[in-house]
Amino acid sequence: MTTIQHHPDDELLLAHAAGSLDRGHSVVVASHVENCAHCRERMRVFEAVGGALLDELPPATMAPDALARTMAAIDASPKPLAVPAQAPHPVLPPGMTWPRSLAGCPATRWRWLGPGMRWSRVTLPDDPAANVFLLRIGAGKNLPMHTHSDSELTQVLYGTFHDGRALFGPGDFDEADGSFHHQPVVQAGGECICLASVRGRVLFNGVVARTLGALVGM
Repeated sequence: MTTIQHHPDDELLLAHAAGSLDRGHSVVVASHVENCAHCRERMRVFEAVGGALLDELPPATMAPDALARTMAAIDASPKPLAVPAQAPHPVLPPGMTWPRSLAGCPATRWRWLGPGMRWSRVTLPDDPAANVFLLRIGAGKNLPMHTHSDSELTQVLYGTFHDGRALFGPGDFDEADGSFHHQPVVQAGGECICLASVRGRVLFNGVVARTLGALVGM
């Protein structure tokens, strides 16, 4: 059994439990939690504490028309897009399963990004503007050196990479921001597939890498 070494920090897990994470980051955290007993237990604790705090709040007097205004807001809200439970997604290698957090989220076929590199755009029906995608990098290949204008969350779904800081394998989670440059390099044993959510932009070194990143929307 693979041992997960890298987890979301408590701040991210708490925000996910409270529902305050944006949808893109939330599905990546959820894809980690669904296969990580340690983080599921942390989430259970945070949710229990939140429930206890709510129970201790004094009751508040509601406005007489509160129910009517709430029902009117529900009626006026846009209806979610109808998406089949088994939304299309790219062909996966044997032994890899589609994350439950992406149920109902269609994804494109694998598209060329560079030699030995493919990507797939994931669409979240309730937040189509979220920048979520899959990266599929061949054995021994690497992404160009880069940093971030804001933040990127990455969940390893298949394979292994090293980015100069640590080794990340199946089930591992990484959060990156503009505080450092890194270059993920896939290990020689096989390809690597990751799910990622990007706020802002990935800032690649080099003109060619920046051009390819802009075409992808990274």
